[in-house]
Amino acid sequence: MKDGFFRAAAATPRVNVADPAYNRTEICRQIEEGVRNGAGLMVFPELCLTAYTCNDLFLQQALIQQTKEELKEILACTRDKEVLVFVGLPWEHGGRLFNCAAAICGGRLLGLIPKRNLPNYGEFYEQRYFAVGPEVPVMTEWEGEPVPMGSRILFACREIPSLIVGAEICEDVWVPAPPSIGHVLAGATVVVNCSASDEVVGKDSYRRELIGGQSARLICGYVYANAGEGESTQDLVFGGHDLIAENGVMLAESRRFAPGIVYGDLDLEKLAFERRKTTTHPAADTTGYLVREFFLDTAAMEACQEERLYRIIDSRPFVPANDAMRSRRCEEIFTIQAMGLKKRLEHTGITHAVLGISGGLDSTLALLVTARAFDLLGLPRDQIHAVTMPCFGTTDRTYQNACTLTRRLGASLQEVDIRASVIQHFADIGQSLDNHDVTYENGQARERTQVLMDIANQVNGLVIGTGDMSELALGWATYNGDHMSMYGVNASVPKTLVRHLVRYYADTCGEGELQDVLFDVLDTPVSPELLPPEDGKIAQKTEDLVGPYELHDFFLYYVLRFGYLPSKIYRLAVRAFAGEYDPETIGRWLEVFYRRFFAQQFKRSCLPDGPKVGSVAVSPRGDLRMPSDASRRIWLEDLARVRQAGAPGTIGR
Repeated sequence: MKDGFFRAAAATPRVNVADPAYNRTEICRQIEEGVRNGAGLMVFPELCLTAYTCNDLFLQQALIQQTKEELKEILACTRDKEVLVFVGLPWEHGGRLFNCAAAICGGRLLGLIPKRNLPNYGEFYEQRYFAVGPEVPVMTEWEGEPVPMGSRILFACREIPSLIVGAEICEDVWVPAPPSIGHVLAGATVVVNCSASDEVVGKDSYRRELIGGQSARLICGYVYANAGEGESTQDLVFGGHDLIAENGVMLAESRRFAPGIVYGDLDLEKLAFERRKTTTHPAADTTGYLVREFFLDTAAMEACQEERLYRIIDSRPFVPANDAMRSRRCEEIFTIQAMGLKKRLEHTGITHAVLGISGGLDSTLALLVTARAFDLLGLPRDQIHAVTMPCFGTTDRTYQNACTLTRRLGASLQEVDIRASVIQHFADIGQSLDNHDVTYENGQARERTQVLMDIANQVNGLVIGTGDMSELALGWATYNGDHMSMYGVNASVPKTLVRHLVRYYADTCGEGELQDVLFDVLDTPVSPELLPPEDGKIAQKTEDLVGPYELHDFFLYYVLRFGYLPSKIYRLAVRAFAGEYDPETIGRWLEVFYRRFFAQQFKRSCLPDGPKVGSVAVSPRGDLRMPSDASRRIWLEDLARVRQAGAPGTIGR
């Protein structure tokens, strides 16, 4: 199981009502298809071997007997296949009939999971035919051998210790205390549901939210297979709405009213990380549960995953995928940033703000956020002191943009040319103006910070930090220079998201000079502008030095959000950025990321306060309590091994 991915499938076969032989043929056909596509787990609908809508025919001996005969054929179909299959069928035991899911693998009947919650309302009268299944497993007979039947059975994979499967049936997940809660408390990482949920207007949305929410609540994978075409339409229509969710994210969803199979590659490593991180998630306790072992051919599954991965790997994980969601998210982030600053100003009683404005993305966003905070407080914007501090690397383009932006937002603009003071400082320490080393660059950054702090003292103001999370992750900040402020509004906003926030503001502020200058800021190369320009243009481009921010933000997300191995991040990046960056480039910048990320922690250990806006942040007070002198050796060694092995195959997204 490479990189922790495990392929699951939810299948809806076309059925004939009360015709187990026909239904078995369709089920076996889909099992064959699923195995060819690398599925290690396949889930079929509730009572699909007979069809769900048999009604009183469930009580007929002919149907019960034929169902068992066709179960034998399904077992024979799976004999040479290492795939765990759940098939819905009626099961007679102790003179009662139970609505069960049969767990099958390698030609063996591993167990029977009975339905615990039988609806008896509306069009559903299951209590007319079925008994409530036992929780504690009992032994039922199959072909002269005892087989466990009970809802408290888990199925554990020998080859994949993190794969533990629990099952429930349809209505079980709709009740206040679903069996899946107990399954997960006992250690299940994947829950399957054999279901027959009819279609009425709007029910698909509720079903989707229910399954997604349950997977999030339990931090698990959830595979839901629903009855579909062929069921009786005497009173109901079934749409075959199949769903595969992972911790609140919908990996796969079928098109309704069309029988077929949907696949999803569950990330078991991600689920394990989330459970480790969420200390309120209890340790597994299998008391009262029976655990059955099964076996899988992981090599075949990995081969299929090399060719295609059934999940989206977003190359810009911090940026919402569609325009509507992006607008909502940007507005929310702006509000969080502004509310954080609003509270700090209220608490301190300070009514003035000071920030350096360079004409770049970060300072532009900080100024926009500060303006919104002042509006929320009812403070005049001219009490925002935007300071432009030209020096050796300042270009006319960024200078003019900074000035225009400040005027259009109604803030006060102050210019402090720092050339003379920097030259004097260099003379004091014996630094040649011709030596464009790190001292030459950082001397300018620290001078700017000193200017801002002193102006803040003059006006009794708060210095607003402009640096973003991507720069902090890479340590791309001058210690006690732009690294320092009194409140860092961008501290948990990655560079790729900064760009979208500024664009969102530009798109919504209306046409005019403000929009024009914002678009030009967006079009300006990212640069600290600390080296002299060439022919009046920016000579120092950040991404030429530390690497593309879209790559680094991708790395940052998966390092901090899910704790992935470098080898896994590399392979995901190769897939996500196929056609944009070659594997060698990705590997080179990933190594740079790890080297800088570990070496620069000391800067993050003393960050100013700033609001958290997303699930990833680097604040030393909560999100990243990392030693400043930790070794990076095991991370670099893992990355070196995967780079030597080469890149993965093509991707299907």
